[in-house]
Amino acid sequence: MGNEIILNVKNLSIRLDGHNVIENLSFQVKSGDAITILGPNGAGKTVLLRTLLGLLPHEGAIEWKSGIKLGYVPQRLPFIKDIPLSVNDFFKLKKSSERETKEILDSVGFREDLIKKKIGDLSSGQFQRVLIAWALIKNPQVLLFDEPTTGIDISGEETVYSLLARLKQERNLTMLLITHDLSVVYKFSTDVICLNKHLVCYGPPQKVLTLENLRQLFGEEVKFYQHRHG
Repeated sequence: MGNEIILNVKNLSIRLDGHNVIENLSFQVKSGDAITILGPNGAGKTVLLRTLLGLLPHEGAIEWKSGIKLGYVPQRLPFIKDIPLSVNDFFKLKKSSERETKEILDSVGFREDLIKKKIGDLSSGQFQRVLIAWALIKNPQVLLFDEPTTGIDISGEETVYSLLARLKQERNLTMLLITHDLSVVYKFSTDVICLNKHLVCYGPPQKVLTLENLRQLFGEEVKFYQHRHG
């Protein structure tokens, strides 16, 4: 697909329960992009992803390339861990064959014996990887991640992000990712969308993540993290 535009968002506004959650947001996503959505709590980041998936009402235009397939990794699915499902049962919900399930689990670093385990017995890091694998069923071209490392320790976080980078390359994926970790933004993103109900900044992280923009995004107390190359 090269560098063609696969998503065009124009003048997007979202109002939920009488409140303006996002106002007049416009941006584009090209094939192969890794876009990070950055902003404080309550900025509308999760609402944006869910709206791009067609799950919430909106005004303005969301134009996906015709026929594009999307995968979604939500922030957390606590109720799933209380249901007595095996990993294999969980993948059957997406009509995945056992062979496809084993292959996809292998691609995220699991051995075959995990397929029989109960979802509730997995560690938070294992469960995160299972959710990523689940999102890859049916070979989507675009993956949307809502804070893929919420509740995972630092060593687990590094593993999840290196996994995402590898999957992106192997599968030629386009990614939209919500994170609070600025070091990940610099390492991982082609572009960043700075969102606090409206667009604060948009472009390559090295260019747009200025102290002034970060203060506008997070408030005056922000401690500026300047990425050093090397």
